[in-house]
Amino acid sequence: MIKNFFPNKTALYALIAACFVVCTTMGVRQTFGLYSSEFEISGGTSNTEFGLAIAVHAIFWGIFTPIFGRISDRLGGYVVIVPALIFYSIAMLLMGNNYISGMWLQLNLGLFVGLGLAGAAGTILTPMISKHFPNENRSKAAGLVTASGGLGMFIFPILANIFENISTWQISFIIFSIILFLMCIPGFFVKLPQNTVAAVNSNIDNRSLNEVLKESFAHKGFRLLILGFFVCGFQITLIATHVPRYVQDKGLADWTGMAILALIGFFNIIGTLIMGYLGDKYSKKILLSGLYFLRGIALILFIFLPASNLSAVLFGTSFGLLWLATVPATNGIVAQIFGTKNLTLLFGIVFLNHQFGSFLGAYLGGYFYDQFGSFDYAWYLAIILSFIATALHLPIDEKPLATVNKTI
Repeated sequence: MIKNFFPNKTALYALIAACFVVCTTMGVRQTFGLYSSEFEISGGTSNTEFGLAIAVHAIFWGIFTPIFGRISDRLGGYVVIVPALIFYSIAMLLMGNNYISGMWLQLNLGLFVGLGLAGAAGTILTPMISKHFPNENRSKAAGLVTASGGLGMFIFPILANIFENISTWQISFIIFSIILFLMCIPGFFVKLPQNTVAAVNSNIDNRSLNEVLKESFAHKGFRLLILGFFVCGFQITLIATHVPRYVQDKGLADWTGMAILALIGFFNIIGTLIMGYLGDKYSKKILLSGLYFLRGIALILFIFLPASNLSAVLFGTSFGLLWLATVPATNGIVAQIFGTKNLTLLFGIVFLNHQFGSFLGAYLGGYFYDQFGSFDYAWYLAIILSFIATALHLPIDEKPLATVNKTI
């Protein structure tokens, strides 16, 4: 069965390598929200400044993902993965040496981390790997890569807590910097599909960038998908950045914030694998619509029920199942409609709007907190957006475009 799943050795090596890289890049990112208090103590960083830095890296992540995607579609993933990991590693090393004040914070946690994630996170490696697989296995392959990110999001908050208890938070950053740099080794194995696969599945599209973009934006479903992914970005970045401080302010135990992020990571593995499996069998737009509806319910219960360690654990579990489960289905819809020739580029464009949502989730969470003393208004907005996204996905037409330039 495994032999039938992998078209060739290139696909096997690329998938395994991508899983290692994504586990690390997404895992390290999941720890940032744990350090807002430490940054405040060590560098005098306000919640607004911290949220802005996360927002800045979200925007650079979003802007450079389609750019790096265009490069990787033509030259191979390793061309962008390795430099991105080096940027990410440098950022962590500098922050581990207390370069976390003023513009240093925006440069390191903002620009450098953003470039690192743009070239080496699950959002770009998922479509890179999808190009290696036929349509009947594409969502499952995407689910495996995304689930690896969930594994990292489970492991790294726990590691961060262990390293900080043994030594200092700065040591955590330095160790993470070393791990990120070592990921350059598997990064070299993410290459373009073999010619035998490419002839069927992912030929290079010789049309101009303008022609490709014109075709995609003319499609109503593509525009709706972009709008829906904005909501995903707003919600997950709001939670990852600010939920540790939120539960702290509610008087819950110090371990609760770490536990929520770790549980989100663990159950994200299950959620993305399930969505990857279901996405190959059922309508992806219906799955996405249902997912956003359930997110809204989970947020309502978390915000309006009395705060407790139990409610925090249940929230981490439930939202984890829904966390990055959006990615296999969203990536799958793009591939199903437009084919795989420009998949990394087109998914990068969808993801850019996700990052506009991420910018607002990170920044507004910190801004509302500093202005009003609570995150409540940000949570209310996240709930409303859930139900808007539920409606947005329903009219999407998932049928493939009939064009000579498209490859299924």
